[in-house]
Amino acid sequence: MQPPTHLHDLLVATLFTEGLDAEMDLWALGFSAMWITGADLDALARDFHLDLATRAPCYLSEILDHAIDDGSRWVAEVNGWIGIVPAHGHGDFLRSITEGGRQALGLLMDINFNAYFDYARDGRIIASFDPLLPERRYGDAPHALDHLMDGLRFQISDDDVLDNPVEDPESISSALALIGRVTGTDIATDWFLAQHSRISPAA
Repeated sequence: MQPPTHLHDLLVATLFTEGLDAEMDLWALGFSAMWITGADLDALARDFHLDLATRAPCYLSEILDHAIDDGSRWVAEVNGWIGIVPAHGHGDFLRSITEGGRQALGLLMDINFNAYFDYARDGRIIASFDPLLPERRYGDAPHALDHLMDGLRFQISDDDVLDNPVEDPESISSALALIGRVTGTDIATDWFLAQHSRISPAA
């Protein structure tokens, strides 16, 4: 059985390979990702200003160096969903990317220790919450994904709860697991560990 922080820990280990600052983490990096369905790669390349002629094989573990080098994004296609890293998965851009019948999921972690999970459809934010403070929910149907959350734990426990506390790596792991359930994919093997593509920005 995998530990409850497995997906968070795997993402960290995948992104931060040897030679990087030992103090670097997902918060310091400002991690962001989006998963989109209902649009083909040609359309998303226009939305994200990517040059498909630069497409080359790439693992997620290799994208950080390329992103620093030339602004490349990691682009993956699984089960009708397209994942993009980095991609600003929160707010107006996420909402706008779903206009015309698309759906999108976004996960954003910023350097101010804010985290956002968002689900958007047809140009509307359906459900949005902070994985670390899930009782505050927003959107047109804030509890639309609750049926997929069985067994997932998001909220950081109060200080007086000592027997089985939930810390932020477990909350982020739960958000990633929820993305896997919505997309019908295995976040670890289908996305984090699989070879997909890197694409450079359009000139």
